[in-house]
Amino acid sequence: GTTLMVCLALANHETMPALGQLRWAFAAGVCGGVALALFYRALSHGNMGLAAPVSAVLGAALPVAFAMLTEGLPKALPIAGFLVALLGIWLISRSEGGQRPEGLALALISGFGFALFYIFIKQAGNGSALWIAAGSRAASLVATGLITLLGRKFSPTYRLGFGIALLTGCIDVTGTFLFVHASQLGRLDTAVILSSLYPALTVILARIFLGEHFTRWKTVGMIAALVAVPMIAAG
Repeated sequence: GTTLMVCLALANHETMPALGQLRWAFAAGVCGGVALALFYRALSHGNMGLAAPVSAVLGAALPVAFAMLTEGLPKALPIAGFLVALLGIWLISRSEGGQRPEGLALALISGFGFALFYIFIKQAGNGSALWIAAGSRAASLVATGLITLLGRKFSPTYRLGFGIALLTGCIDVTGTFLFVHASQLGRLDTAVILSSLYPALTVILARIFLGEHFTRWKTVGMIAALVAVPMIAAG
């Protein structure tokens, strides 16, 4: 992902952002990388029904609150859309197995880390989105690499997994680039909430490719997500 963004930035002759902007990008990458590692750790406790929605909602709600404090309140309709979207994120992300609340602390910390990622990316300013995405991903690579080395977590490894990981990294960093650009063009809260609705697409793709069925609450969550988008866009 880092290599892709650097190559695109060089190919488009993008101007390197100021050091202060890159520092925010590096900070965002570290927070995002550590948060992702903690999130996976929380999932390893076998309680996705708790970890996923708590992390997702906290990661979206805190940047929204920050944006409202720093950029002012949006109109009433987008605010209602934010609330509907947060409800949708929660319903789509939760499972219905009724597991015990193990890994709650890790889920809370990872959600806080994701929130800092969004906030720090916004603080990086209006420099080249490609370079900001590259800097963020490079810092994330260093952070997660250190975690892997210190934890000596080198397995499982298989060739297909590496190939899928490379493709996933390119797709994921493209999403980061688009989020950076979106946050530069508009409000942080709008960019965060709309990008946080990705679990709805994940559920749809799981239905198409994996044959998974929608539960009642996931269906309600996806309807809430669809309703929230035009409400937020109306602002």
